[in-house]
Amino acid sequence: MRRRAAEVIDAGETLHTAAAALLADHRRAVDAVREAWAPLHAELARSELRRIPVDRLTHVTEGRLRVAAIEAAGLDTVQRVLDAGRHGLRQIPGVGQQTADQALGAARQLAEAVGETVAVHLDVDHPQPRTTALVAALQLLVEAGPDARRAVEAATVLDTGLGPLLDDARPAAGRLRMWFAGGERRERALAALTGIGRQTERAAADGVPVLLGQASVDLLRGPADEAAAWVDFELRSAEYYGLLAELTERAGGGPDPAAAQGFLPDALAERVRAQALDGTHSRVSLRGYQSFGARFALAQRRVILGDEMGLGKTIQALAVLAHLAAQGRRHFLVVCPAGVLINWTREIEARSTLRAVALHGPGRHDAFADWRGGGGVAVTTFQALTGFPELAADELGMLVVDEAHHVKNPQAQRSLAVAAWAARCAYVLFLTGTPMENRVSEFRSLVRILQPEAASGIGDVDTVAGSRAFRKAVAPAYLRRNQRDVLAELPELQWTDEWEELSAADRDAYRAAVRAGNFMAMRRAAYAEPKRSAKLHRLCELVAEAAANGLKVVVFSAFREVLGVVGEALGPQQPGGRLFGPISGSVPPARRQRLIDGFGAAAGHAVLLAQIEAGGTGINLQAASVVILCEPQVKPTMEQQAVARAHRMGQVRAVRVHRLLATDGVDQRMLEVLERKARLFDAYARRSAVAEAAPEAVDVSDTSLARRIVEEEQARLGAAR
Repeated sequence: MRRRAAEVIDAGETLHTAAAALLADHRRAVDAVREAWAPLHAELARSELRRIPVDRLTHVTEGRLRVAAIEAAGLDTVQRVLDAGRHGLRQIPGVGQQTADQALGAARQLAEAVGETVAVHLDVDHPQPRTTALVAALQLLVEAGPDARRAVEAATVLDTGLGPLLDDARPAAGRLRMWFAGGERRERALAALTGIGRQTERAAADGVPVLLGQASVDLLRGPADEAAAWVDFELRSAEYYGLLAELTERAGGGPDPAAAQGFLPDALAERVRAQALDGTHSRVSLRGYQSFGARFALAQRRVILGDEMGLGKTIQALAVLAHLAAQGRRHFLVVCPAGVLINWTREIEARSTLRAVALHGPGRHDAFADWRGGGGVAVTTFQALTGFPELAADELGMLVVDEAHHVKNPQAQRSLAVAAWAARCAYVLFLTGTPMENRVSEFRSLVRILQPEAASGIGDVDTVAGSRAFRKAVAPAYLRRNQRDVLAELPELQWTDEWEELSAADRDAYRAAVRAGNFMAMRRAAYAEPKRSAKLHRLCELVAEAAANGLKVVVFSAFREVLGVVGEALGPQQPGGRLFGPISGSVPPARRQRLIDGFGAAAGHAVLLAQIEAGGTGINLQAASVVILCEPQVKPTMEQQAVARAHRMGQVRAVRVHRLLATDGVDQRMLEVLERKARLFDAYARRSAVAEAAPEAVDVSDTSLARRIVEEEQARLGAAR
């Protein structure tokens, strides 16, 4: 008995020691990151405070503080007030103790607020010693990966659980100790011995000792090579920034918690936070807002995740699937456009331990039978979905629908198929960054598939009342976060409208299109005569400038004809075959992915041509730092989606967007009409404190917009047929 007790205690002590050592190693790695980050963050905050005029202190104190004497003494910014301190302020004539204390208190309030909003940016093109130190410190933890996170979680449980049990079990290791321990102490020792045995056996069965050992090795590696650290950062900057945000959130620089939770009602947000999330089958570390998104999908079961492009909706969906797999679910189905099917299978394999099965092409029915027997995550298209037999009600663990706005028309065949599958599944997740493009009724139709009771609450009263009531009504089924609220580290997005005067040839082509009443021809008329096209000339200049700086460019147009013209103009200028595309709806998914991969892998400058409906959704183009839009788009969300393919989590350079526009023609008319549509989208699909619009303001269809513009241009030019 004593020998058995000693063995149990030894095993417990060995495990406890390994857990404590890992926690210490992890703490040192985390401290190294925070120590490298703190001076960078402090300098950013100081720089911001140096730009804030001292009279802002009056606003902080609601007019109670008079700063005229302080400003007259040369302390014209908030940072100078902080630098002066109480003693320096008291030396200013007319500034007493109360005024000095008030000024300093107000300055500290502003400093705290600034510290919570500024974020450290890591400039890969201009590394400095301090930013290099931070990247190197982060690399150690990034390289350790999700397994280290799980090891730390397991070590924390063991450290807090085994420690007290080992203390209580000491007497059981020897006869004399037990003899002198007393009855109550002996009972506690025996109970502790049982507890230690259970914990060590469970840890062994779960592979925890090996997990702890590997994590310790990973965290004890030597300092990273600086150049290698920067290369690794550029390849997976999203992981670096995500980890940095997590480790420094308490010290400021993290996203606003309310924004990260999509401004949901407090009671709902609290319930979501309480939802467990098992990461056993996950291979990626989630950011705070991503973890909340996954928990929201689990807690609410049937929801729309409407995060803005670039925030990692796919990762959040995979986290949900991984959790359900850990709970024993075996079959999952992802429905998506054909163009992103390959991307989904890659993400599943790279970011989870789940099996990916593509249900696409001639062998899709054999693949369906294989998936039904072996389980995993099946990925199929909207079109193929209609040809598969539905699973039993309890057989499908979760249905995920990517780019779910494709099923907004309740009468369409794809919508009916998705609704039928969703009706037989407890967990359904719709992913879309554009839940409402033109009509609130379309958004209501998505919610109706998921939560009919919530859809019934989105009535005309809510719509007329405006966006606040609308968002409150859909909160149980809808979560949306915006880049600007949760990705403070995103590099700058520089948007330039390039207005060009039409050449004589352009004007002739445009007038001919107007006379014919051909809206689409009007939109592409600026490229009808390539050699004399003002827009094309400017596009070539922008590409040449990007080439001189070694930058990658994505060119978007709604028209394949325009992309053909651009390709012919650029082809001779692109050395080494660095012109990729065009990507269009007719390009098979596999070839589309090869084009995107080739574009991303090309060293230095390259150009990718893409039709905006095909290349603006569901793909990642963060290799690009220049985006050129050949013409304005009919839908206000189309351009946002396209730009977000480049300006997204993982981008490390500023993104420059150039929209080519022709003066005094269809481009200008479109912008005038679409400005109202864009404001309305913000009011309903984003958080908004203004814009209480009526439902009829949303109803501007593509057809009515085209007809209106054609008629206006025919009247203006006197070119009616």
